[in-house]
Amino acid sequence: MTEINETNKHSTTMDQWNPEDVDQWEASGKPLAWRTLWITTFCLILSFTTWFMVSAMVVKLSGIGFKFETQQLFWLTAMPGLAAGTLRIIHTFLIPIFGTRKTITASTILLLIPALGWGFAVMNPATSYTTFLTLAFLAGLGGGNFSSFMPSTSLFFPKKKQGTALGIQAGIGNFGVSLVQFLTPAMLGLALYGGSQTFDDKNGTVEIHLQNAAFIWVPFIIIGAIAAWFGLKSVPVKANFKQQLDIFKNRDTWLMTSLYVMTFGSFSGFAAAFPTMIGKMFGGFENAPEPLKFAFLGPLIGAAIRALAGPVCDKVGGGKVTTFAALGLVGCTFAATAFTNPTSMAAWPGFLGCMLGIFFFSGVGNASTFKQMPMIFPPRQAGGVIGWTSAIAAYGPFLFAVPIGTLIAKQGHPTMFFMIAGCFFVINLFINYWFYARKNAPTPC
Repeated sequence: MTEINETNKHSTTMDQWNPEDVDQWEASGKPLAWRTLWITTFCLILSFTTWFMVSAMVVKLSGIGFKFETQQLFWLTAMPGLAAGTLRIIHTFLIPIFGTRKTITASTILLLIPALGWGFAVMNPATSYTTFLTLAFLAGLGGGNFSSFMPSTSLFFPKKKQGTALGIQAGIGNFGVSLVQFLTPAMLGLALYGGSQTFDDKNGTVEIHLQNAAFIWVPFIIIGAIAAWFGLKSVPVKANFKQQLDIFKNRDTWLMTSLYVMTFGSFSGFAAAFPTMIGKMFGGFENAPEPLKFAFLGPLIGAAIRALAGPVCDKVGGGKVTTFAALGLVGCTFAATAFTNPTSMAAWPGFLGCMLGIFFFSGVGNASTFKQMPMIFPPRQAGGVIGWTSAIAAYGPFLFAVPIGTLIAKQGHPTMFFMIAGCFFVINLFINYWFYARKNAPTPC
């Protein structure tokens, strides 16, 4: 048995690391792995809050005087997803090149750019739409981080524990989406920094401090970056960019990408569009729901069930759980079409129920697909595949918000989008069953 040597505090990379060595794991590997998990998970929460704070702030822009059209507002909610997907492709390759400590620290401190930028932008009534669009893109810095954090975690834990570890990190990290949408309304009434804005809607006027929705995360980002620098180490897994490209020769890379678009793509896409959908679809009715009072429920459910489903996947198997998740997504998405063209508030309970169902099953699928990947691929490739699939699925806010916004603007409702999404989920249900879940599947997992 070889214990892990952490005595050289100036070294960023350990001399050896083998979490599959039971004796080493129990003696010194487990404490280091769990410490790494909790620090990176805290930083991941901040990444998600920064990524999705735009969706929480956009619903208030028109009320404080920014005269943007419906499609412009949906584009603002979509831009962080466009940036996140692109940045995640880059992050896919960073851990084997720079290591956990440097990558997590740098990516966390960069979150200050959108957090400070959005705070100052909403305080200035002359801020242009182009500036907001640029800042919305920069909010994607938070979304990009996921493709470094999760591959890093997969390297620190043995295969039998990866479903639990990845489920905890991603589930609690995803909680940042719900957290920012839940806390934003509470923050608006506090005079923390800067002047107030007059928010005007059909219910009257009130003074709010919209900048708080961005500024509130600044001190936590600084704390997270400091914790990452002083508390993290890197494992001795190295590969240059060219060596990591071998994942694209594997059929399973592309199949798992499609499955993760089904799960996390729908989670992130609907989470970004949900507040604005509520406002545009039901805002004209009497006793209309306040978007931010309900929008946080979906991401909260999805994040919580992702964390809880991780240990279940370790026991049952990722392929079987993904089948369950896909069936639920198909059912809830097609059922939602009965309520996506409302004529009164009578459609609201049905729409809300179907949307919460989508978030529930997407959360289950997020956990199960991340259990599947480390079982299908060897450790270094598994990290790359996790990063790559996360990158493509991070385009969800862009791929969902833009067509939903376009359909609402042109047809008045997004029913067609839900029908197309349901068909895509059916295809992925078959892919998962045939390749991973059925008896005698090519790669059971």
